[in-house]
Amino acid sequence: MTDKYNKAKIELQQSLAKIIKEYRTNQNKSISKISAEIMMSKSLWLDLEKGIKDPQLSTLWRVCEALDIPLEIIIAELKKKLGSNFSLLED
Repeated sequence: MTDKYNKAKIELQQSLAKIIKEYRTNQNKSISKISAEIMMSKSLWLDLEKGIKDPQLSTLWRVCEALDIPLEIIIAELKKKLGSNFSLLED
């Protein structure tokens, strides 16, 4: 993978992390509580909120269910945060 791809992937993961953490904290849910609701380890949830993990679609779906938000809302917020020129592809 190229340096540009790796940087873009990290930017995507960090943006997703901020969105997930914001929704969780706005709902006043602890990491222990929300991860237990969907049978996910606290360490995995923490890694998602730190932008360390690149979640599979099934994991992201579970996160959305735990936060009671549709997946398309997360996608729309990612598009807004990353901007219309964001891409994981080479130019």
